[in-house]
Amino acid sequence: MEQKAEQDISGVKIAVVDDARTIRMMMSHTLKGMGCEVECAEDGYKALGMLRRFKPDLIFLDITMPELDGYQTCTLIRNAEGTKNTPVIMLSSSDGIFDIAKGQARGATAHVTKIPSEAVLRQLISTHTKIRAVA
Repeated sequence: MEQKAEQDISGVKIAVVDDARTIRMMMSHTLKGMGCEVECAEDGYKALGMLRRFKPDLIFLDITMPELDGYQTCTLIRNAEGTKNTPVIMLSSSDGIFDIAKGQARGATAHVTKIPSEAVLRQLISTHTKIRAVA
């Protein structure tokens, strides 16, 4: 059987937005270990400022955050000129159909139950960003 070429995701710019410090730290550590550039924010308001400056290739966005939740933040991301086409992966503690449907209605690209494994992260990045295959 032919083995698939692994995707080189080094240098891909990833934003992680989650109010849980542990989630931010774990995802950041895993993504940096895979060669990605990572910036984190702990809420929707801080994320909007960070996204203008950092200009990520992909955004992981928690649904449940205080003040400005993930759905509201996703809507604002979709309405902003600099991020309207940036893929947004919603992070949720469940994979309920309601979460998925509401995220899609707000412009989310995909939905994943947190904390995603390295393999799931690599697949999401490979699917939703422009990267190159490594022979």
